[in-house]
Amino acid sequence: MTPNADPLSATSGYRQRRSVSDVTAPASEVLVYEAPDGGVRVEVKLDRDTVWLNQGQMAELFGRERSVVTKHIRNVFREGELDAGAVCAKFAHTAADGKTYQVDHYNLDVIISVGYRVKSARGTQFRIWATRTLREHLVRGYTFSHQRFERNAAELEAALVRQPRHSPRAMPP
Repeated sequence: MTPNADPLSATSGYRQRRSVSDVTAPASEVLVYEAPDGGVRVEVKLDRDTVWLNQGQMAELFGRERSVVTKHIRNVFREGELDAGAVCAKFAHTAADGKTYQVDHYNLDVIISVGYRVKSARGTQFRIWATRTLREHLVRGYTFSHQRFERNAAELEAALVRQPRHSPRAMPP
């Protein structure tokens, strides 16, 4: 990755994939992050308005061993930075042996916490991206998701079409 490359943006390699067979939630989607240099390719689960990675995926994203990521996750919870019950979820995963396993996944809060703790070139790129994204959000006052906007607009339009029209009544004196 180049020093100024955005490791988690659409312009640096996220692609959306609609068919998801190993995620239990039907509304889940998978985004595939591929570094511009092809050095890393990570499937990111998008569910419940956040992204989810398992420890192996975080290790790949940050270019560190899984044991390092495990240590940082343990410290995030031990130090009380985050509550494991609020930021962890189990997703079904079918392994190469055909068996289905429940695998711990961690949401964006944990990914950001680990990203700020890990020492690696990819970790540095993540911190640059996270800081720039947060700064843009604070300056603009919002974050725009075109996909979410279109979905919400379609839901609003459908609700308005279903809503019965009432004839105006005269107001009592």
